[in-house]
Amino acid sequence: MVGSEDIGKSLESTKSAGVSASEAAQALTAILQTQYLRYIIIGSWAIGLLGTVGWVEAVVWFLGTVGAGAIRGKFEKSMAGRVDAGWGLLFPAVATVTTAAWASAPLMAWFSGHPFGHPLAVALLISGYVLVFAQLRSSPKQAVVISSPYTAVAVAIAVSLWGGPMFWSFLSIMPFTAAGMFVLVTMTMLREERIKAFQEHQAHLIEELEAARDKADAANQAKSNFLGVISHELRTPMNGVLGAAQLLGATRLEATQREYLSIIRNSGDNLLSLLNDILDMTKIEAGKMTFEVIDIQLDDLHRRVTGPFVAQAEAKGLEFRSTFIGETPAVVRGDPLRVCQVIQNLLSNAVKFTEKGLIDYRVESTRISDKRVSFAFSVTDSGAGIAEADLERLFQPFTQADASSTRRFGGTGLGLTIARRMANIMGGDITVTSTVGQGSTFTLIVEADVVEWSTVTEAEAIDAEVGDGECLNVLVVEDHPVNRMILEAWLGSAGHCTATAENGQIAVDMANQQRFDLIIMDVNMPVMDGLSATRLIRTKGQNSETPIAVLSASARNEDHAAGLDAGADAYLNKPIDFAALAQLMQTVRGGRASVRVAAELGETAAAA
Repeated sequence: MVGSEDIGKSLESTKSAGVSASEAAQALTAILQTQYLRYIIIGSWAIGLLGTVGWVEAVVWFLGTVGAGAIRGKFEKSMAGRVDAGWGLLFPAVATVTTAAWASAPLMAWFSGHPFGHPLAVALLISGYVLVFAQLRSSPKQAVVISSPYTAVAVAIAVSLWGGPMFWSFLSIMPFTAAGMFVLVTMTMLREERIKAFQEHQAHLIEELEAARDKADAANQAKSNFLGVISHELRTPMNGVLGAAQLLGATRLEATQREYLSIIRNSGDNLLSLLNDILDMTKIEAGKMTFEVIDIQLDDLHRRVTGPFVAQAEAKGLEFRSTFIGETPAVVRGDPLRVCQVIQNLLSNAVKFTEKGLIDYRVESTRISDKRVSFAFSVTDSGAGIAEADLERLFQPFTQADASSTRRFGGTGLGLTIARRMANIMGGDITVTSTVGQGSTFTLIVEADVVEWSTVTEAEAIDAEVGDGECLNVLVVEDHPVNRMILEAWLGSAGHCTATAENGQIAVDMANQQRFDLIIMDVNMPVMDGLSATRLIRTKGQNSETPIAVLSASARNEDHAAGLDAGADAYLNKPIDFAALAQLMQTVRGGRASVRVAAELGETAAAA
């Protein structure tokens, strides 16, 4: 049986061949779709003939009609892909010839001489018309042509009745038979018109939806680009605020001044946290959230996760309890930064929304195999709990269970949304159970590959202080005056000599005139950016092998790679971590290779 795909192709090829070819294709489609049904009908007609014309004549008619149908079916299949202006006329011709075999049945019944022959002939004649018009109701012209053998039989019967009392009685059957065929064809055409109108309306709606989707994609892309730009613009002044606060904290201050300084630093840290939440959400929505897979020391991970919140809980008078259940491996593979981010969000909420009682941090390990383990990190608090109705919207963006929470505790309402989506990306999930008045339990369930089950020796920590007091000659390239001042002040306090440049072009000119031990290069600057300046410095001059550390507000991996590809040896994020910079400066005398090794070790330690 020919598939609808082949029939569709054959229909399309008839468009240029005129109306007759199109109607032929429609008729062929209907015939092919019902070809097996015809044999059942042939058998039923043969049974009807058996009681009037005898079994020999009935069997002969059955075999002849089945044979004609088989030949017709084979011909239709072979010609299904060749319906055009020429071949299309063959299909109604072949169908008309085979219909003649069917039409012989009512003729045989009429002239059989049996008392039931005339009623059977009329029944078969009307049935034949119904079969043809029902099968070809969407192609009425083809139906008229193919049913012409039945018309010839009706004429023959009418001629045989001419002058007799049954002539007009027989003719009276024709109008209501024709009316039935007319209603059948008309209803089909009306239905097809409605279907066509619906399909056109549907196509219009699809076009509108596609246009709306394109607009939404464009708006989302514009939003992502805007956040990328605003990220740099916000991080740059934040570097000045937090850096100045670090420097100010190292001076003599009164108690009131230290309190004000603490407010500045806490506000800056909160602003940075909010910015990171928004950027994380944007990356997740765009499918650009990156996850590293590295070795994780679980002891270090637990200390890093719980450290800040033990102190916070004690400051609120809360008991903080850590419990470990099951066989816990020493080293697993995963992204420690993202795992910490998810668990710390749960711990932060527990401490924030609990006024008295207990914070219970529980880690349950389940050994799946020698190389696989499942973790359930659960955080239970004794806070107010969450109503069942609020649990359904708890993980929706910009949502907090208590409408007053935003004003009371702050936050964007993105933390749990980001945490669950990160858990999903890592192949896990976050579940929550809560009882109003008794507290809540949030559980992160995730699996990981096991590297070592037993405890491994901890690596020695890298000293963050500047080495033996040796003076380094450092070029600071930074377009923001506050950032230049902070770096210059910090380097000067450590006994180093500094020179500054406010853009890449000035830095290149200074590098051609003076030898430096280290160049700290900002990336985004006017006149000439830091990456272009780095490439020029590497091409020639007395600083072509001087270690260069690029400095940028962007923390994306691809930006790190771009800096190293330009010729830099290390990449420092804004706001500046002075301990990381001091650690880097200890290796400057060892040349570029030593700086690169120290930078790689620093990134690995930060990730773990």
